[in-house]
Amino acid sequence: MSRFRMCPTPAQQAALLELCRHARYVWNLALEQWTMWTPDKGPTPGFAEQCRQLTQARAAVGWLRAGSQTVQQQALRDFAQAVKNFYAGTHRRPTWRKAELHEGFRIVGSQATRITKLNRKWAKVNVPKVGWVRIRLSQPLPEAKSYRVTCDRAGRWHLAFAVIPKPIPAPGTGEIVGVDRGVTVSAALSTGELLTCPGLSEREQERLKHLQRRLPHCRRGSSRRRRLKAAIAKLQARAGDRRKDWVEKVSTELARRFDVIRVEDLRIAQLTRRPRPKPDPERPGTYLPNRRRAKAGLNRGILANGWGLLIQRLEHKAPVRVEKVNPAYTSQTCSVCGHRAPGNRENQAVFRCVACGHQANADVNAAINIAAGRAVSARRETPPRVSPKREPQHATSA
Repeated sequence: MSRFRMCPTPAQQAALLELCRHARYVWNLALEQWTMWTPDKGPTPGFAEQCRQLTQARAAVGWLRAGSQTVQQQALRDFAQAVKNFYAGTHRRPTWRKAELHEGFRIVGSQATRITKLNRKWAKVNVPKVGWVRIRLSQPLPEAKSYRVTCDRAGRWHLAFAVIPKPIPAPGTGEIVGVDRGVTVSAALSTGELLTCPGLSEREQERLKHLQRRLPHCRRGSSRRRRLKAAIAKLQARAGDRRKDWVEKVSTELARRFDVIRVEDLRIAQLTRRPRPKPDPERPGTYLPNRRRAKAGLNRGILANGWGLLIQRLEHKAPVRVEKVNPAYTSQTCSVCGHRAPGNRENQAVFRCVACGHQANADVNAAINIAAGRAVSARRETPPRVSPKREPQHATSA
């Protein structure tokens, strides 16, 4: 997806936010209608029926009539596609869209082609009911029939074209690489390279923590709370931009260097799920403290290192060259002799095989096992692999 930064004027920002309100309002109405529908009322209204209802609503409500019909109809089309994906089992159930969190709308058809290039760095797009808005050209303009306008929590406006980028061709060298993802080391390659995802600096982390501590003491709806939320969103957006930039560069480099990329088959949603409280055996009716706090720190580390985004972009750039390997015991298996035991990994960074004495970086050793496609399903300690020897046959006397 090709995304560009928009630079609207204050008046244009207000008009864009009004279009976002229209799209969000129509989406929530369609969701309410879908959730409250009962079997005795017949089939659920589809996209065509909802468009007819939207025409009647625009004739009765002046606030909707003042907005763009294209924006409102595309909100209904997006909702219809979300319901279809939910019934197909590929996506979750559609949820409510909230202000300051889901700010955006989509433009399709002939209105999406009203784009004029001004010079090498700037272009302008004609948004319905808003006018010509300047956009920053960070890459060539693609040929697309639709685009989406969004606003993040930091107040930045972006325009994204719905285009599928071409995959990166394989180098043809036959090289295979294994990628082990971690929290301390974001990605360890079987070639011995250790890659770390950049985040906020120590000073920025201290400022973010200070702002988050001040936020609960501000009155809801006050100007001070609004300024604090904007400052927090700005720092979090900065961390997200650095993470996305790192993922794009690493995924492009891996797709260009290797023919086959093997990764662990991890379920990020299950790994980052909030744990259930564990009862305290010594005090019935109570729970052990700090369990959720420790798990929350691990979840933040997993999400901050972009585990899921890295694999997603690799599958986009090398669609048939990404293979997923069972992650069972890849960090406890020696990449030289194949001996597996919990004692092989002394700590987070050091791997020392208790059978052959091989010592290496723990993440690199796991990446080598992933590159070899090794997966263990048995829950027992395996002996070191040795070459089988045939026992001599002794003649028996009669």
